[in-house]
Amino acid sequence: MGVLDRFEKGVEKVVSTAFAKAFRSEVKPVELASALRRELDDRAAVVGRDRTVVPNEFTIELSPADHQKVEAWGAEPLADELAANVTEHATHQRYAFVGPVTVAFVEDPTLEEGRFQVRSATVRGAVAPATTVAASVRHPLVDIDGQRYLLTGPVTVIGRGSEADIIVDDPGISRRHLEIRVTPDGVVASDLGSTNGTFVEGHKVPAATLVDGNTITIGRTRILFWTGVDEDEDR
Repeated sequence: MGVLDRFEKGVEKVVSTAFAKAFRSEVKPVELASALRRELDDRAAVVGRDRTVVPNEFTIELSPADHQKVEAWGAEPLADELAANVTEHATHQRYAFVGPVTVAFVEDPTLEEGRFQVRSATVRGAVAPATTVAASVRHPLVDIDGQRYLLTGPVTVIGRGSEADIIVDDPGISRRHLEIRVTPDGVVASDLGSTNGTFVEGHKVPAATLVDGNTITIGRTRILFWTGVDEDEDR
């Protein structure tokens, strides 16, 4: 099954089969996914050895009629599916993001029904989807329940609340539970006064300097930490 086929299946799963049918004569979700993939390819920029950065924030401009249908059938789940499709494409192409991937829909009254425009930007954030297995001293990688994140900012907060940079759905985790700070002297994990504490390699600690391969446990969640040899990367 191809990437776009999986995308269509995902749309039907998170919204409904009727969603796809609603777009038969208007803008189709698969067309939006294809346009976002082209935007990645067209704006891919080589910034270092084995590192090609692509946009991570996307705005899709729709006609009033198409925008109304997107809102009626669920803009948020469709945006999530599109973001996942973009991330999958980036992984296959070995592109890199510098921040989280987001997709938003806006209405443009100048567009005719069935027409749309894609605008994109490269915006640095605290974390980004890890599209390769490569990690570095400057950009470590964490694996949380199989989902990998590249730490692109100097400080990353992990917790259950919406204000965290990485949100983990675990009742044993505090809203702002753990901070990972990348410093010139190493990467430091600090507990943020959580209820249940933070454990590094099985030991409860208020703070610890992490090394490659460390396991951090918060609540029932295990976080694997990876780093590597520093490379010439973008700033």
